[in-house]
Amino acid sequence: MKTYSPMFEQIDGSITKKVDLIDNHFVRYAVRAMLACLFLTLGTAVAFWIAIQGENIVHGLGKMLYAFMFSWSLVMILYMNAELGTSNMLYVTVGVYRKKINVAKALKILFTCVLFNLIGGVIFAYFVSLTGPFLNMDANNYMFEAIAAKLDKSTIQIIVEGAFANIVVNTAVLVSLRMKDDGGKVPAIIFIIFIFAFLGYEHVIANFPAFSLAFFASGGTIANMTTGAVIHNLVFAFIGNYIGGELIIGLVYAWLDKPNTHYLD
Repeated sequence: MKTYSPMFEQIDGSITKKVDLIDNHFVRYAVRAMLACLFLTLGTAVAFWIAIQGENIVHGLGKMLYAFMFSWSLVMILYMNAELGTSNMLYVTVGVYRKKINVAKALKILFTCVLFNLIGGVIFAYFVSLTGPFLNMDANNYMFEAIAAKLDKSTIQIIVEGAFANIVVNTAVLVSLRMKDDGGKVPAIIFIIFIFAFLGYEHVIANFPAFSLAFFASGGTIANMTTGAVIHNLVFAFIGNYIGGELIIGLVYAWLDKPNTHYLD
């Protein structure tokens, strides 16, 4: 008698809903993808602003405050049922592996989601840049320095950090599926996401609003923020995120939870 993973039955159900939404209600799917970057933009904005204040108190405090506040972004995304490209890397890979969707459908879901994450990230970052905290910012603030450092990373560093970033994100997603109590789920998500945020790993979707907000707030004056540098980061962060989210977490756990063993998640 075959046994089935409760966690992957939830994932199968989510895949079915994603397919229905993108096939029959495309605009609603696009809006949910844009909303993911609304929440990421808000999380990024408050994280950078509180980091700037923390650095004014003691050097090094800003990074800890940034990671803690940024971590709330995924809580908002998960609880508000928004569509995030990096978690969809796991969902569509699992869907193909478990024969719930074909490759063409998986690619449609993933790249539609990423496109509208990008659109949402740029739009919402622009409007946040018009708010008080991001007007007339000092040229040497924590946010501008952090973004400049991201854009100065080598290709291999971005790929490796991208892989670890999406291992962390999708671990948080799977943990949230396993947990039933919101009182445990929320802090678990926060402290897992804290890992990649504090270590400064590269998350392609999070970089959409981060780069956009820094560009608009600085008036495009960050020295190494060129079109080439931004594209370089985003492309190789995407590749790294794919490796971490789709291959290491998605495929490995889909294989571990094939319905022919009693050791299931």
